[in-house]
Amino acid sequence: MSRSQVRRPQGRLHLDGDDTGCTILHVDMDAFYASVSLRDRPDLRGTPVIIGGGGTRGVVLSATYEARALGIHSAMPMSRARRLAPQATVLAPDHRWYAEVSRNVMSLFRSITPMVEPLSLDEAFLDVSGALRRLGSPTAIAEMIRARVEDEQDITCSVGVATTKFVAKLASTRAKPDGLLVVPADRVIDFLHPLPVGALWGVGERTEEQLARLGLRTVGDIAHTPRSTLERTLGSSLGAHLHELAWGRDPRPVTADESEKSIGNEETFPHDVDDPEVIRAHLLKLSDQVAARLRRAGLAGRTVSIKIRFSDFTTITRSRTLSHPTDVGREVYDTARHLYEALGLERVRIRLVGVRTEGLVSAQEAPRQLLLGEEGDGRRDAEVAVDALRARFGADAVRPGRLVTGPADTDAEGPR
Repeated sequence: MSRSQVRRPQGRLHLDGDDTGCTILHVDMDAFYASVSLRDRPDLRGTPVIIGGGGTRGVVLSATYEARALGIHSAMPMSRARRLAPQATVLAPDHRWYAEVSRNVMSLFRSITPMVEPLSLDEAFLDVSGALRRLGSPTAIAEMIRARVEDEQDITCSVGVATTKFVAKLASTRAKPDGLLVVPADRVIDFLHPLPVGALWGVGERTEEQLARLGLRTVGDIAHTPRSTLERTLGSSLGAHLHELAWGRDPRPVTADESEKSIGNEETFPHDVDDPEVIRAHLLKLSDQVAARLRRAGLAGRTVSIKIRFSDFTTITRSRTLSHPTDVGREVYDTARHLYEALGLERVRIRLVGVRTEGLVSAQEAPRQLLLGEEGDGRRDAEVAVDALRARFGADAVRPGRLVTGPADTDAEGPR
């Protein structure tokens, strides 16, 4: 750690300065496959664990940090991993479980900002510029993401906060594990230039050898080498690319994943809840939020599902397909409420509830069940009017009457 870095509580790591303009986040789950596999094996936490296939030809998919300290890394042959760490526990991978947790994490991200660019199951870029007014500073949003991932998914993540995608990704790598690193706009060069050349995107072993022959070992060395020299040695495209990155210049925007197949919101309670009225109130709030997101995206959903997570982390889902696609909050809520009531839960302690719509279609192409002027469309018109008020005066400007006071305001952390 350089002298300009200060260790802060809860894994936060800052360079001197503020986070103004640092609206690009890179969020990366820590040892994702291993962390998910250990959710059902808390007794193995803090010990060397290897996730991988059996037999002599299997390879390591992931490993805990305790196993990594023994020399284990992903893609290593399992036979070699067992020799290096004979004391490690080996668990078989469960890809369906990994996919479910990944969907939950990406859904969490999209509840914060629609500008989410997944890179893999366990990492994504977020542009939070549109969420600052609602949720606070980039650092506050990053802290909230870390807290929610741990609380809702029982795994940890590391977050890089910066002005560009490239710097944000480098920052999250250096914050691992379970950390947060903010690189202020005026400290980007201080952060980049001491790093080894291998930190730059596009620098593999062969390129690193070519740069070493020129005596270039740090990002700062590349930055202060004439672009023409880099282009002559590495080729015009790669030379120009590395020169730009060495000065922190990365104009690529966060590109939202347009193939979203569902829209949903979840809420984790600060304390387990066993009151059905409280659960219904939160289902109403979540349905209202989901419908608003559908309307903003110009979509309607044909299937409504709920998720219930109990105090022991057991999770169940239930869904119902409607006769017509909808983007009306009341219709989403009525379906979600019926699904919940059909479970017959009486005073069962619940940790999390979620509402989701699937089978998305264009709202303009979705058939309307009722004619204009009938109750259904009148309700939708009212919700569209509420959207306009919230856009102008803030998300809490208008809320359903039962959410203005009562359990929903006091028994949860707020909208998710």
